[in-house]
Amino acid sequence: MSRPRHPPPATRHPPRAMAAMGVLLVVLVAWPATVTGAARDSLLNICMDAKHHKKQPGPEGKLYGQCVLWKDNACCTANTSMEAHQDQSYLYNFNWDHCGAMPEKCKRHFIQDTCLYECSPNLGPWIDQADNSWRKERILHVPLCREDCEQWWEDCQDAVTCKVNWHKGWNWTTGINQCPQGAMCQKFKFVFPTPAALCEQIWSHSYRYTTHRRGSARCIQMWFDPVLGNPNVEVARYYANAAPPAPLAPLLLALLPPLLLALL
Repeated sequence: MSRPRHPPPATRHPPRAMAAMGVLLVVLVAWPATVTGAARDSLLNICMDAKHHKKQPGPEGKLYGQCVLWKDNACCTANTSMEAHQDQSYLYNFNWDHCGAMPEKCKRHFIQDTCLYECSPNLGPWIDQADNSWRKERILHVPLCREDCEQWWEDCQDAVTCKVNWHKGWNWTTGINQCPQGAMCQKFKFVFPTPAALCEQIWSHSYRYTTHRRGSARCIQMWFDPVLGNPNVEVARYYANAAPPAPLAPLLLALLPPLLLALL
């Protein structure tokens, strides 16, 4: 009489293997939230690594003129804010009047642009590596509010310049920017035919024209009422949250060898 046949015992993983698989499962579950949170926080309330920026943002009670909007939390010093208002400041030796005197109603936008660049701690989502000898980082494609860009163009359309991209191509032989040989001075409205052309081209795409309006929490405001708070804090948080998380593959590749050894 044949003996009854019992089913084979279930395969059991050794304790080390079970522990290794548990660790892998925890990593797979926790990784997206952990990385997303870390990436988000690293983009908020920071100063870029550039020529005149502070290492960390903080209060600056004596900010000057148009830069005073950032006095509660700034990446610029009081001295930098003062120099931002000078026609030929030591900041970059840049001459706004390279094609004759720039109208004051136009110049105030360039001062505000400088204040935003030097003082704002809310540009983290758009900080990029720079290819300049005088700074390691720059901003790229910062979404400007429609009103800010259009008013900038409106107030500057009759000002005069000789170049589209003001970041490069100047004659610096005197130590101050001058028009390159053969460049013709023309009104802004011919050099920059639209508000988008002005905002996006003048500083090598540091800014991006958007149709978002002030108060939408979807665009950076160059101008705001500090009594009501800095609206760019919320804007930076929105875009930081929208940033894609770091890829999972590198971590898994790093963990794979020890996990395989544990399964042996």
